[in-house]
Amino acid sequence: MASELCKTISVAKLEKHKNLFLNYRNLHHFPLELLKDEGLQYLERLYMKRNSLTTLPENLAQKLPNLVELYLHSNNIVVVPEAIGSLVKLQCLDLSDNALQIVCPEIGRLRALRHLRLANNQLQFLPPEVGDLKELQTLDISTNRLLTLPERLHLCLSLQYLTVDRNRLWCVPRHLCQLPSLNELSMAGNRLAFLPLDLGRSRELQYVYVDNNIHLKGLPSYLYNKVIGCSGCGAPIQVSEVKLLSFSSGQLTVFLPAEVKAIGTENDHVLPLQELAMRSLHHTYHTFLKGGQQLVLWLTAAPPSVCRLLTY
Repeated sequence: MASELCKTISVAKLEKHKNLFLNYRNLHHFPLELLKDEGLQYLERLYMKRNSLTTLPENLAQKLPNLVELYLHSNNIVVVPEAIGSLVKLQCLDLSDNALQIVCPEIGRLRALRHLRLANNQLQFLPPEVGDLKELQTLDISTNRLLTLPERLHLCLSLQYLTVDRNRLWCVPRHLCQLPSLNELSMAGNRLAFLPLDLGRSRELQYVYVDNNIHLKGLPSYLYNKVIGCSGCGAPIQVSEVKLLSFSSGQLTVFLPAEVKAIGTENDHVLPLQELAMRSLHHTYHTFLKGGQQLVLWLTAAPPSVCRLLTY
C-alpha cells in the first residue's frame, strides 16, 4: 500500500497533475511524499475522503500553494489548524464527518472560499471571522452542537445556501434577514421558538425549511409566498372530524396550523373577515344616523374590494 501511494504521488509530481485522488487509503497521517522538496506546486484539487487523518500539516500552503479544492470528508480531524488560513486560493473546503471541535479564526483569511462544509461534527460555535468570507456561497454546518450562529454571518454578502439542521439553536439572529443573496435557508431539527418578523422579506430568499422545531408555532407573514417546510412544528392537538385543511388563493395554497384547523367545521361556522368588516361598518353608519350625525366615508382611502361592495 505504501509503495503504491508513493508511486501515485511521484507520478502526480512528474506529470504535474492538477487532481490527486487519495480516498479510501486508510491513511492515519498526511503523506510525507506530498510535502517533500517543493511539494506539488501544480495541484489544484486534493481528495482524501474516508481516511483516518487526525490533523493537517503546518506547511500545507507552502507545499500546495495552488490548491483550490480540498476534500477531507470522513476523517478524524479534531481542529482546523491556523495553517489553513494560508491557502489563499482555496475555494472549496469539505471537512464534513470528522471530529471537529474547533475552527480557528484564521479561516476568515480564506478570501476566495465559496463552499464550506462542516456538517456532522462536534462544533459548539464558529468564530466570528466566518463573516470575513465575502465570496462564500454555501455554508453547511448541520448536525453539530451550535447554540448560536456566528455574530458576523450577515456580512457574508454572497451567501446563497445556509444549512444549520440538527443543531441546538433556539433563535435566529435578526441580522440574518439582511443577507442579500440568500436563496435557501434550512434550520430543521433545532429548538426554535420564533422567527424574525422580517425573515422572507428579501425577494432572493425562496426556500425556508424549519421542520421539526416542536416549539415553533408561527411563521412570519413574508414566508407565505415562499416554499416552506414546517412539518413537525408546534405542539400537536387532538381534534375530531376536522374538515378545513387549507385555503387557496390563486396558485398559492397555505396549509393552516392545527389550532386553525380546529375551527370552521360544519358545526362551527366562521364568517369571512370581509363580511365581519362590513357588519361593523353598517353598525357604525346607523349609529351615526340615529344620533343625527353624518358619517363621511373617504372611499379613495378604502381597499378597492370594500369600495366595490359599498356601491351595491
